[in-house]
Amino acid sequence: MASHRRPKQPSRTRVTVLTATAAAAVALTSQAAHADPKPTKKEVKAKVDALYEEAEAATEKFNGVKEKQQKLEDEVDKLQDQVARGQGELNELRNGLGSMATAQYRSGGIDPSMQLLLSSDPDTYLDKASTLNQLSAKQADALHKIADKQRSLAQQRQEAAGKLDELADTRKALGDKKEEIQGKLSKAQALLNSLTAKERAALQAEEAERANRSNIRVDLGGALPVSQRAGAALQAAQNKIGSPYVWGATGPSSFDCSGLTSWAYSQAGVSLPRTSQAQAGAGTRIGQGELKPGDLVLFYSDLHHIGMYAGNGQIVHAPKPGAAVRYESINNMPFQFGVRV
Repeated sequence: MASHRRPKQPSRTRVTVLTATAAAAVALTSQAAHADPKPTKKEVKAKVDALYEEAEAATEKFNGVKEKQQKLEDEVDKLQDQVARGQGELNELRNGLGSMATAQYRSGGIDPSMQLLLSSDPDTYLDKASTLNQLSAKQADALHKIADKQRSLAQQRQEAAGKLDELADTRKALGDKKEEIQGKLSKAQALLNSLTAKERAALQAEEAERANRSNIRVDLGGALPVSQRAGAALQAAQNKIGSPYVWGATGPSSFDCSGLTSWAYSQAGVSLPRTSQAQAGAGTRIGQGELKPGDLVLFYSDLHHIGMYAGNGQIVHAPKPGAAVRYESINNMPFQFGVRV
C-alpha cells in the first residue's frame, strides 16, 4: 500500500534565509548596474592636471616656509653665539671682581680708623688707604658691569628661546606641507595607475608631443631684452629646456617654477626671493602689452606660478610635476601681471 505522507514544509527560518540571500543578490546586481563607470583617459588627465596644479600651489607655500626656516636657523645660531660670548665676558668680569676682592683682603681690609691708630707710619697708611679707595671704586664699576651683562644675557637667552619655539613650529608646518604635496602627487599617480598601459602610454606620448611642439616650432619674434641682465637670465633659463620639474628644486639639474626663475637670474648676478609670490614684488609691475624678453610673468590669482617671458607671446617655465622646462603660450594660464627686474 503506497504511502501518502505529506511532504515536509520548509521551516520559517530557512525561508527567511533564502529570501534575504535573494534580496542581497538583487541589491548587488542593482549596485553594479548603477556603479560609477570607470573614468575615461580624458577625465583622468583632467583630474591629474588639477592635482598637479594644487601640488604646485602647495609647493610655493612649502618654499616660503622652508625659506623662513633657514632664516630662523641663522638667527638662532647668531643668538646662541651671542649668548656664548656674553657668558664668557660675564665669567671674565666675575673673575676680575674676585681678583680685586682677594687683593683687598690681602691688603688688610679692616676699619680705616683702626688702621690709623695702629699704624706706626701714618704716611704709609695714607698711601694704602688711597689704594683701597681706588680698588673699591673699581669694584663698584665691575659690579655694575656684571649686573648689566647679566640683564643683557638673560634677554638674549629669552630671545633665543622664543626663536627656537618659532623654529619648532615652522619645522612642523614644513613637514605638514611636504605631506600635503606628497599626498596630492600620490593621488595623481594612483589615478594614472588606474588606466591601462596603453592609455598611460598615449598620455605620455601626448605630453612629449606637446613639449616637442612647444620647444622646436616656437617663434619668439625679434624683440630684445630691456637689459643685459634680463637677457642673460633668459638665456640661462633657455639653456635648461628639457630639465625636469621637481617640487622644491632650485637647480641646476631640476627646478620648480620659482626655482627656475631665481636660478636663472642668479646666473645674471641678480638675487631673487625664493617664492613666486615674493618674486612678484622684486621689480616694477607691468602689463601684458609691455612685456619684453627676460621679464617675469605671474599666473593665477594667488600667484602660485611664475615663468619668464621669451617673446612673441611665449614664456619659458617649469610647468608642473611630470613635465620638463619648456616654452608655452602665455595664454595657456590666467595671466596676472609681469615684473621687470
